[in-house]
Amino acid sequence: MPTPPPRVESKRSPQRPAVANDPVSSPRGRVESLDAYRGFVMLLMMAEVLKLGEVAKAFPQSGVLAFLAHQQSHAEWRGCTLHDLIQPSFSFLVGAALPFSIAARHARGQSTALMTLHAFWRALLLIGLGIFLRSVGKPMTNFTFEDTLTQIGLGFPLLFLLGMRPRKWAWVGLVAILVGVWGVWSLYPVGEPWAKNANLGHDFDVWFLNLFPRPALFEANRGGYLTLNFIPTLATSILGLIAGRWLDDRASLRRSLFAGAAAIGAGVLLESADLCPIVKRIWTPAWVLFSGGCCFWLLAAFHWVVDLQGLKRWAWPLAVVGRNSIAAYLIAHLWESFVERSLVTHLGAGLFQVCGAGFEPLLKGAGTLLVLWLFLVWMERRRIFLRI
Repeated sequence: MPTPPPRVESKRSPQRPAVANDPVSSPRGRVESLDAYRGFVMLLMMAEVLKLGEVAKAFPQSGVLAFLAHQQSHAEWRGCTLHDLIQPSFSFLVGAALPFSIAARHARGQSTALMTLHAFWRALLLIGLGIFLRSVGKPMTNFTFEDTLTQIGLGFPLLFLLGMRPRKWAWVGLVAILVGVWGVWSLYPVGEPWAKNANLGHDFDVWFLNLFPRPALFEANRGGYLTLNFIPTLATSILGLIAGRWLDDRASLRRSLFAGAAAIGAGVLLESADLCPIVKRIWTPAWVLFSGGCCFWLLAAFHWVVDLQGLKRWAWPLAVVGRNSIAAYLIAHLWESFVERSLVTHLGAGLFQVCGAGFEPLLKGAGTLLVLWLFLVWMERRRIFLRI
């Protein structure tokens, strides 16, 4: 499951974030659109508990359920669904929040050295937390690094260093990663450079992951996901860093819309020209551009509705999740099954069969999702936030 990006707070009045050649700019106040977008993506992830795929199988004649189930699943290889945009959105939002985080820490008087140490500490925590969660229920520590938590953690130190530099370095880093990944993968001596479990990243994992203790020899990731995905995932976060530096006035809306269109167009062009496919599971450069463009558009939509139109009450159900996204991620991983079983135990199985057995997974999931959301509301009311 994807992981949420860290939340950022500041009690200062709205000003420009850290931008351009002045990473020590005064911090802007809380950017509600980032909270709303983060909460929206987190709820999409948590909504896996609705199990729309099971419901659609019970009603094979329903085109609507089939469509919804497809959007709640991952593309087999090439292509994109709504569910596929969860992980890049998290990575994108990490970058978008970074300028405000840097500015807020400068305003509190933190030195560059202290902030750098904190960035590396945060990276280690993300990597460790990701490994811990993937090891739940396993006979021993499950050392893999393809999950979003570890992917963000592996790339975060370099993202932070780029965030401390002038704007041009973000663009340089973005181009270097996209061109470098495309070139190295294309030249790697295998049959098809973008094939599942027959590529540079797969060969690296067969060597790297077997350096760690494990119950059996690592041979392949069933989904095709790779440790080295963290490099192009960093490019997605850099796109977010660029977008976050634009979140200062109405001009940012036009820039984000244009950047989104350009990135989506470039990704589709690479796919159409057979230069690079749009594949999330190995995070191809075309996927970075296509999904990054979608993230630009989603952020632009939330920025217009929440920040520019001021519809904060509309966004509150989302923002309450986005403001406590680490907690939301943890309870979604650790509590979902317990909450669902408890609902059946105390309310009875019959309650969830009132619409027939076919809708039982949906009603159980909706009840579970509501309980988890109410718990996050309870945490917010008591000002309890989990931060990394």
